[in-house]
Amino acid sequence: MLAFAPLTGVVGAAGAALSWLTDLLEPLAGGMATAVAIVLFTIAVRLLISPLTVAQVRGERRRAALAPQVRDLQQRYADDPAKLQSEVFALYRSAGANPIAGCLPLLLQAPFLLVLYRLFTTSEGGTGLLQEQLAGVPLGHHLGDGLAGAAGPLFAVLLAVLLVLAWWSSRRARRASAAVGTVAGTPTEGPGAATLGRLLPLLPFTTVLVALVLPLAAVIYLVTTTAWSALEQVVLRRPQAAPASTEINRR
Repeated sequence: MLAFAPLTGVVGAAGAALSWLTDLLEPLAGGMATAVAIVLFTIAVRLLISPLTVAQVRGERRRAALAPQVRDLQQRYADDPAKLQSEVFALYRSAGANPIAGCLPLLLQAPFLLVLYRLFTTSEGGTGLLQEQLAGVPLGHHLGDGLAGAAGPLFAVLLAVLLVLAWWSSRRARRASAAVGTVAGTPTEGPGAATLGRLLPLLPFTTVLVALVLPLAAVIYLVTTTAWSALEQVVLRRPQAAPASTEINRR
């Protein structure tokens, strides 16, 4: 139990903050106050990690600008996949375009999702959030608890939104890989590249699978953060002018 003491403290603090925000929103949002508080909590988390997201986008733009050089390397080392991969990573390293850094915003959200899961599946923190509902459905309700009443339509709408957002993100991921000539920083030619190229566009759909086992509160978090990611793609990942790419290639 002592090993989980720090997590218990974090869950209690998060629960207190969420309860305070719910009380603040209740005059305006009524019975939806806790759900709205979760949405605002999610937005606060995304704003907190936004500097990492901006750094991720800059890295993606650097890799996109290096696409012609990556294609040259693919032609030069077509018969030596190991050499090709090392040369591509060396090129990225010299340009300061680390493909691994793109995973940080996603990984940093995991603790927040875990805290939210604990808040709405246990009595940890003593905040009374287990009693909160949305459209008459407890926010701790899982799909496995049944689809009676409003639970079925509510989960259906949320899962449908996640599915649409996953399809859209997958489509953009395929286009980005085709433009840059790499998949997650790995050349599109060589052993395992075809398998990786098929698997990575499917990753956005894992949010739908995860939502199937999460309580309603955590599903709301997933929908909000996925929608935020889609908005970031529209705003931050706009096509860049050619001169900027040319300048980077000259470095």
